[in-house]
Amino acid sequence: MTWLGPDEWAAVALSLRVAIVATLVSLPFGILVAHALARWRFPGKWVLNTAVHLPLVLPPVVTGYLLLLLFGRQGAVGAWLAEIGIVFAFRWTGAVLAAAIMAFPLMVRAIRLAIEAVDRGLEDAAGTLGASRWAVFWHVTLPLALPGVLAGAVLAFAKAMGEFGATITFVSAIPGETETLPSAVYALLQVPGGDAAALRLVAVSVAVSVLALVASEVLARRVTR
Repeated sequence: MTWLGPDEWAAVALSLRVAIVATLVSLPFGILVAHALARWRFPGKWVLNTAVHLPLVLPPVVTGYLLLLLFGRQGAVGAWLAEIGIVFAFRWTGAVLAAAIMAFPLMVRAIRLAIEAVDRGLEDAAGTLGASRWAVFWHVTLPLALPGVLAGAVLAFAKAMGEFGATITFVSAIPGETETLPSAVYALLQVPGGDAAALRLVAVSVAVSVLALVASEVLARRVTR
């Protein structure tokens, strides 16, 4: 990508790092929550379902502000974490946290649909043969739902790449530290002569999004076969 300048490439590289880490860290939790919503019966299930999907309907700035209240240096959780050396606010790790939370509903939704599509008769048959719940999940449910799991991960990656509102509210847009691709586009549009660079970054963003959507669609079709 020699047609990108150093600052533009830094924003793209940071966005890729944030999106990859956010996806990998949230994937195990996404599988667990999706399996719980699809297969488990427990009190307060609707509360969990609402909490998971809340970032989809809340304004991203509101989500970012809530993250600042919770995980800022003076926040309820952030102050405690700061004592053990973990800081999210105005760090790239905070961008990971914001991106993971904003992308989590899309990931869970795709994985949940894949798990619900798995024939419960196969799971019951494995159970009657003596397999534990964990063995049934690991050897039956997860392999059959794997295309949906991958589709959810791809969707989450694409969402994390494009996350803006919650990220800029929680960690700002510090060049080289928290300035992701969307933040860089916004910053370039605020200065005279920044249109050309902004367009290059927009092209990168569109290309990544299209590839992610195509990959997700291909995987989703494999689930429905």
